[in-house]
Amino acid sequence: MRLGKNSKAAAISRVPLFAKCSKRQLLEIAQLADEIDLPAGRTLTKEGAHGREFFVILEGSADVRRNGQVIASLCGGDFFGEIALITDVPRTATVTATTPVRVLVLPTREFRQLLRTSPDIQGNVLQAVAERVSAML
Repeated sequence: MRLGKNSKAAAISRVPLFAKCSKRQLLEIAQLADEIDLPAGRTLTKEGAHGREFFVILEGSADVRRNGQVIASLCGGDFFGEIALITDVPRTATVTATTPVRVLVLPTREFRQLLRTSPDIQGNVLQAVAERVSAML
């Protein structure tokens, strides 16, 4: 069963990058997100490749590999590819579905357009990125 706009917004609201966005802003972001079902074994991102989308896992699981080694396992509610929303750096890891997955996919181009036209969303996202980077230091 496909998610409605409100359910997509609820899933997106659990992503730290968007946690400070208002309901209206989350609905705007949800309009840009596509819900996709993918089979086990599908590569979602490839280390070193140019990133063009951000993912939120709704159902299923995936492994994250860097230099061929599993460094993390992801499941429903986890997200990845956020760096592609903000920068043009290559993917830092390969993510492969270990089970069939249902994901929300947010294309970078559309999201960047939203940031340009909505300074409030841009401010929320940049604050979340700054907090995430400072937590890594």
